[in-house]
Amino acid sequence: MPVPSSLTPRERFARILAHQEADRVPLDLAGTSLTAIDDKVAAGLRNLLGFTGPPPGPYRAFDERILRALEIDFRRVGDLIGSGDRPLRGNPYRRVDMWGVERAWTGQYWDIVHSPLRGATCADLDRYPWPEPERWFTQAQLDGFRAEARRLWEETDVVVVAEHPVYGVLELGCWMCGFDDFLLRVAGDPDFVRRFFDIVLDLQKRFIRPYYEAVGEYIHLTTSGDDFGMQTGPLISPRAFRALVKPYYAERIAFTKQFTRAAYWHHSCGSVFALIPDLLECGVEILNPIQPGAARMEPERLKAAYGERLAFHGGFDTQNVLPFGTPEQIEAEAARVMHALKPGGGYIFSAAHNIQSDVPPENVLTMYAAAKKLGQY
Repeated sequence: MPVPSSLTPRERFARILAHQEADRVPLDLAGTSLTAIDDKVAAGLRNLLGFTGPPPGPYRAFDERILRALEIDFRRVGDLIGSGDRPLRGNPYRRVDMWGVERAWTGQYWDIVHSPLRGATCADLDRYPWPEPERWFTQAQLDGFRAEARRLWEETDVVVVAEHPVYGVLELGCWMCGFDDFLLRVAGDPDFVRRFFDIVLDLQKRFIRPYYEAVGEYIHLTTSGDDFGMQTGPLISPRAFRALVKPYYAERIAFTKQFTRAAYWHHSCGSVFALIPDLLECGVEILNPIQPGAARMEPERLKAAYGERLAFHGGFDTQNVLPFGTPEQIEAEAARVMHALKPGGGYIFSAAHNIQSDVPPENVLTMYAAAKKLGQY
């Protein structure tokens, strides 16, 4: 069947997700919290594009004028209601979340400075003051998410993306216990890890059910995040992942899919090539961010191995090319990624993580102009 010369974002996304070629590769910017852009860089984009004054309503997640100018296909709804960050009294540079993890502002991010379960025992897990999910969101908040999702669903042709409502199990273990402490437990104290995961999965479900009951019928895509990789490989061995993490993650996805028909998108930084078969078995349909500098995460390798079963999202190098590249280097990187991931569908273009403050806004415009040109089928 010939491809129409111009498709709506939803038609485009549906073909790409079905591993069919569309009119062009879909483009994402700020459609998720993990494909976002620094406020100062966004302001620079606004100036370059000649926009003045506040963005027009009713969309509030990002400046709709920029998204339309760049022909972005995705719009975000909802929020990470399972975070609960709040300032520590008397210290504006410290925050604590609902899980008891404390963070300090270091100039770019809020970095962890206190892990409340470091050195804990299984008995400590049972005594810990875990958050009561129902205390951290209101029905009015959920109704607001639903109204915005329904508006986007009924009044636009964009792809509606639900922000994931709660953190993942492995990352929470590393944050609450400290990376060194929790990864040692994965290797030597599986009873503690399973008890921790049992508790967290129950809490995840108490966030997931009301959230997707609110937005699930009006979304095309939902995200999740749980970092399983580092620069050189998975944080834990594939064997440990299958024994400890995979059952909980698979149950989370299955539970979520009771409330929505949306495609399931997963974000993990780093090298997760060795875990992709397991992610597919868990129910992941789209993998983000395709960090090209990480071991075995080259777009060409991913497409050859899994391009018929998994869609890819991201891939443009944000560690070196986007912040420091010349226009020629940016165009060459876009061409490289497109050449590897575009054929046969199954690819959504974006930067390989959030666009940070060191990126010139001119480079962002160059990247999307190249992607739009090179992404044509």
